[in-house]
Amino acid sequence: MKPLLEVQSLHVAYRPAAGGECPALADVSFEVRAGETLGVLGESGSGKSTLAVALLRLLPANGRVSGGAVQFEGQDLLKTGRRELEKIRGGRIGLMFQDPSMALHPAIRAGQQVSGVIGAHHSMDRAALRKKTLEVLARLFPKDAERIADSYPHQLSGGQRQRVLLAQATACDPALLIADEPTASLDASTQQEILGLFGTLKAHIGLALIFITHKPEVLAQIADRVLVLYAGRVAEVGPAASVLSAPRHPYTKALLQCAPSQAGAQLAFRKSKLPVIAGEPPNLMRLLHGCRFEPRCAERMDVCNASEPAQIVAGEGHAVSCFKYGGGS
Repeated sequence: MKPLLEVQSLHVAYRPAAGGECPALADVSFEVRAGETLGVLGESGSGKSTLAVALLRLLPANGRVSGGAVQFEGQDLLKTGRRELEKIRGGRIGLMFQDPSMALHPAIRAGQQVSGVIGAHHSMDRAALRKKTLEVLARLFPKDAERIADSYPHQLSGGQRQRVLLAQATACDPALLIADEPTASLDASTQQEILGLFGTLKAHIGLALIFITHKPEVLAQIADRVLVLYAGRVAEVGPAASVLSAPRHPYTKALLQCAPSQAGAQLAFRKSKLPVIAGEPPNLMRLLHGCRFEPRCAERMDVCNASEPAQIVAGEGHAVSCFKYGGGS
């Protein structure tokens, strides 16, 4: 069976006001199968959010896809006409952003913001639209969908606003949902509630999920596979259990050592600062030859600053871009 989504050698660049070009994504390839959850992991600036908007051609005016293909349900979204693409956005593919205070209009009731998505893809009268809106909200607010529908965003808690965003993104029962840091601004208990709702919706709708985060402990709960991005390139990709428990790439290892679940265990035995990855991410405007992680890598070798490592197989369904495993370009 063909993948639901297949991204092939995607390249994205931005044009800063100062001139030149910033390569935000370089040669990114992956696939997502129906019903699967792919977790996308990396630090701020790794290209995660750029990937989310590039897939649906929602890049800002100074951004452009400079190469590659995005095959979804048999058609290349990078070549799809505008009208057809508008049917896919919100219809077949939902997109959920991180901050509900920015994504929700403060002067429009929550129900209207959900019904706006439904009405853009389905023709129905006002009564039918209201009924469908309440049905969508009831998936996430089983006891008070009507009250939520009639509330303005400022009358809702942060967790409730996040549920409204999730209702918007899944209002038309999409085949794929792209969620960009959907739990980043939530406290621990609310985060767990939202993660549980993703599972409920996956079972109810049968959707596939691309879940973007900088928290490996979150992906350990929900992801089937994990793709690790560093400075716009794929460092590692494979089954979640394999990537998160036996990472190959030095960057993935460093990320996991900095995760609260790992760092907390260390801090319980000694007083020390939270572990961090030494150094700073590279300036994408001034990239040198070699592995992009090399200046920060504790396992670097002489070959690492000579050329970019290729992606090689490092286990069943597991690939890594690192000279430790071959990776010659």
